[in-house]
Amino acid sequence: MPSRVAVVTDSTASLPTRLAERFNIITVPMQLKIGSELIDEAYVPTDRLLQAMEAQIPITTQPPAPDAFFWAYQDAWAKGAETIVSVHVTPKLSPATDAAKVAAAKSRVPVFIVDSHSSGMTLGFAALAAARIVQTGGNVQHARSVAEQRGRDAHVLIYVDTLQYLRQAGRVSAAAKLFGDALSVKPLLTVVNGEVEPFDKVVGRERALAKLVDKAAALAYGRDVDLAVEHFAAEKEGHQLLQLLQKRIPHARDIVLTQVSAAIGANVGPGALAVTISPF
Repeated sequence: MPSRVAVVTDSTASLPTRLAERFNIITVPMQLKIGSELIDEAYVPTDRLLQAMEAQIPITTQPPAPDAFFWAYQDAWAKGAETIVSVHVTPKLSPATDAAKVAAAKSRVPVFIVDSHSSGMTLGFAALAAARIVQTGGNVQHARSVAEQRGRDAHVLIYVDTLQYLRQAGRVSAAAKLFGDALSVKPLLTVVNGEVEPFDKVVGRERALAKLVDKAAALAYGRDVDLAVEHFAAEKEGHQLLQLLQKRIPHARDIVLTQVSAAIGANVGPGALAVTISPF
């Protein structure tokens, strides 16, 4: 029997397809503007995005059109949903929530909007938590509150080769903008109250990633957590980072390796890596 509560998210959740399908999560794609062409990010292969970045073609990200959310809600209703939990990237990083609210006002069924306070797998784990509640027979209030709690409690640690792309996209705080551009100095970032903030800078890539692992292990210590490693065009490096983390965080429940959505990739640049620690 179809669930009476549907879970919707946006593609910045960076959920692997197998997980979205397994938990019946409806994902609405963000949009990318590459040069003068506006495209749903689901139709932007990584190679094309990398080529555009290398050629310095202007790239901007845009939220889904309200109609995209509306039809996602309609689809959920058509499949038997009586209520919807719609979990999204924080408004401080994208206006996607505004588009979802416009669509929710026209929905045939009540839609409860949840701010994940971040993006990437912080959002992904929040949506998965809501879907788990739904699949075990929980009601919309429980699914909504669990998603909100998971978003608030999660930690994301980010490594980028350069702050160039985040600066261009206007995605870093004033403090992060002060970081220098010396090639040997690698910034380590996190998301605080919806803003990308620095938490350290380290000389050399290997030292930076070692610091990332140490910080993640400290955040996970003594807690029940889900763990994700996210990358953009750096699958081999992401796998290596995950192996290091699994040795330090052997008690993690869900363990996910995923490439971030094209919308996030355009903001962080190739080679970026992130770790999400999501207590439950």
